[in-house]
Amino acid sequence: MTAVPHHPGRDSSRGHSRRQVLVTGLAASALLATSALPSPAAAAVGPARRTSLPKAVLPRPTGPFAVGTVALHLVDRSRTEPWVPGTSAHRELMVSLWYPARPGGAARPVPQMTAGAAAHFGGAEGAAAMNLRMAPGSVDWGATLTHAHRDAPVDRRAGRLPVVLYSPGLGDPRTWSTALVEDLASRGYAVVTIDHTHEATEVEFPDGRLATMRIFDGAPPTDPEAVSVLLKKVVAVRVADSRFVLDELARLDRTRFGGTLDLRRAGMFGQSAGGFTAAQAMHDDRRFLAGINMDGEMDYVGGREPDGTHLSSVALDGLDRPLLLMGTGSEGSGDYRRQPSWAAFRANTRGWNADVTLTGSRHASYTDAEVLLPQLARRGAVPEGGLAGAVGTVPPGRALAANRAYVASFFDRWLRGRDDRLLDGPSERFPEMVFAR
Repeated sequence: MTAVPHHPGRDSSRGHSRRQVLVTGLAASALLATSALPSPAAAAVGPARRTSLPKAVLPRPTGPFAVGTVALHLVDRSRTEPWVPGTSAHRELMVSLWYPARPGGAARPVPQMTAGAAAHFGGAEGAAAMNLRMAPGSVDWGATLTHAHRDAPVDRRAGRLPVVLYSPGLGDPRTWSTALVEDLASRGYAVVTIDHTHEATEVEFPDGRLATMRIFDGAPPTDPEAVSVLLKKVVAVRVADSRFVLDELARLDRTRFGGTLDLRRAGMFGQSAGGFTAAQAMHDDRRFLAGINMDGEMDYVGGREPDGTHLSSVALDGLDRPLLLMGTGSEGSGDYRRQPSWAAFRANTRGWNADVTLTGSRHASYTDAEVLLPQLARRGAVPEGGLAGAVGTVPPGRALAANRAYVASFFDRWLRGRDDRLLDGPSERFPEMVFAR
């Protein structure tokens, strides 16, 4: 269904389905920290070692606008923190807003990750090791810069901005699709990326606190029914996070962004667990008008159906609004005929839908891994199991160009009324994208 440490859907061992890898990943996740402090292994990746470690560069956005960004600390006072037993603390989130900015911003763009988050991401308990299978301390993740400038003025020439939320795979930070998010913002969107606190391997707050993964209360479950219960909670918390963020954006638009956000045109997309979240959020909240599910199954492992699935309500009910399904070449992925939850959704949905698969891709091909890992591999930092096992054989530039084009085409069509016809069927521009019939 989703990405946990490590990602279901990545063919790290051939013949394993995403369900098998998910259960294995749940057991492996018991190794993650449960404190709110960086581990010694994570702290090893710091400024003192920065010059000697491999680094990677994000590709430039392709839209007509420069990009600005602002990080926001949000507190949901209607909910207590769901992943810390016995706490009375309210749910806290970190999100980033990316938007078209006036040119001529600050000289240095913001880093992809904050220093504390980058250190933990690259340590033994971070997503690089758990999800990407990179050796701890082998990469300077804090050196990668975005193309966005912090707090840059909004470029009013873009008009009022359609709003698109992004939810990452479970275990991944909100920063792990920056190449795609920046590009969408450069085309005239406000894109809001969400850290799901205590599900991501690390979330750094403005006061320096580092919240690590705490989705287990004690040992991770091994019983299939218990796994299913956990995954239902994961998705429910993520959907509640997404709806809260949309609520907060209405307030922030009035108090901080001067009416530039057009929340009547709101959509959502995500990768793996984030793709499932986008679909389920649309089901539960009609404010989300359109969504994209990038390689996220829409069921729960451990159910009682004969094939081991427990279908979600979005798979059982479908939608009356558009959803794009984007599959990969990973074991158990591909088009809807290979995925019970996607097949159920296609049978039950009433809204516009399409199903495409990126040839030669893997589960992480819809994240920054697709463009960053090949650069790092050339510098000697290779994922365990090899580069092709992590991001497949599709050329990174082609994968990113296709991802950017299809995401922009979808939201242009359904949030702006601009249809370039790319989603009508196979395209000579992108022969790598195979449409399901």
